[in-house]
Amino acid sequence: MKKLFINFSVLLLSTAVALLIAEFGARVFLNASDFLSLEVVNDDILGAVPSPSAMAGFDKWGFRNRRVPESADIVAVGDSHTYGNTARMIESWPYVLGKLTGRQVYNMGLGGYGPNQYFYLSKTKALSLRPRMIIWGLYMGDDFEGAFSLTYGLDHWAYLRKLPPQKVDPDVWEVPPADTRGKRIRVWMSRHSVLYQLIFHSGFGGHLTGEVQIKNAAQLYPGIATSLIVPEKNIAEAFRPKGMLTRLDQENPDIREGMRITFELLKEMNEICQQNHIEFVVTVIPTKEMVFSDYLENNSKIPLDDVINKLLVNERYARQQTFQVLRDSHIAYVDPLPELKKDVSEGLYARSAGDMHPNKNGYRVIAEAIAATLKQENGKN
Repeated sequence: MKKLFINFSVLLLSTAVALLIAEFGARVFLNASDFLSLEVVNDDILGAVPSPSAMAGFDKWGFRNRRVPESADIVAVGDSHTYGNTARMIESWPYVLGKLTGRQVYNMGLGGYGPNQYFYLSKTKALSLRPRMIIWGLYMGDDFEGAFSLTYGLDHWAYLRKLPPQKVDPDVWEVPPADTRGKRIRVWMSRHSVLYQLIFHSGFGGHLTGEVQIKNAAQLYPGIATSLIVPEKNIAEAFRPKGMLTRLDQENPDIREGMRITFELLKEMNEICQQNHIEFVVTVIPTKEMVFSDYLENNSKIPLDDVINKLLVNERYARQQTFQVLRDSHIAYVDPLPELKKDVSEGLYARSAGDMHPNKNGYRVIAEAIAATLKQENGKN
């Protein structure tokens, strides 16, 4: 028994050492921000900021860049679609835009952020980089809801309120408490171990699980998700239209108020940029449902078709209102929707039924649309 105990202890120790060496090697050769889940802490102005313990792979400001430069040609401000969820740092649209244009682009995107955070970060940190251009990545999927939640949830933004006072929770980052010890361990590992993420989420196992989820989304998430399978067009995608509809529903006064707040912040940011001789550009990023609308709309063969139809009607209205405000305010904007719709067969989104973010292909298309618009505008000038 003594010999068995010693052998078992040696095995455990050697395994632990091997795992530590593998984790160290992964962090040396890979960018930790490409794999780790980002932990955030509360903030009275921004709602949340990256936790000091979760800064591996991020710059000193907590954003997804190799470093904070003294100056930048372009600062991209946005949410998880600008941050580049489901893709590597070098595959996010701000990084790809820099490669396409030859300009230095600083990425100031973070998951959960919305127009209020875009405005505050642009007015403070972005201006300090003396950029020639600031680009907001305005996401149709939840930015209006985010503007409402932060304005009515944090006192710093009370000056923007028009509706009667009400209790609103601004914390869109709140994660449901882990109900089991195993889940708590998995959450901790996802935030602190590159090796864990590589094995369980970024490798073949994660890809296989994603494909199964996509093909069986309606059965796995009844009443929440649905699938679109068009083999002849190389389309196999999952959607979660119910959640998207709640964030764009024009019958909801909170969403309409969020739109008003967003438009006010856009106008004010444009004035600030003009005063500082900075070009202000807004990229209007559509929902996944809008990108696939040619295949989803009025398609009674797929579950939740009524929800999808209503979502598309509401998003079109929101897009029209947004574009009208941008035109009336003389704010330059980019609409990547036509290019995304053109490339729907190229696998533009994460291979999952739980994550509706673009993947590297989708971010590339967005970057190309922005680069083409900037080139066209430079040609006019």
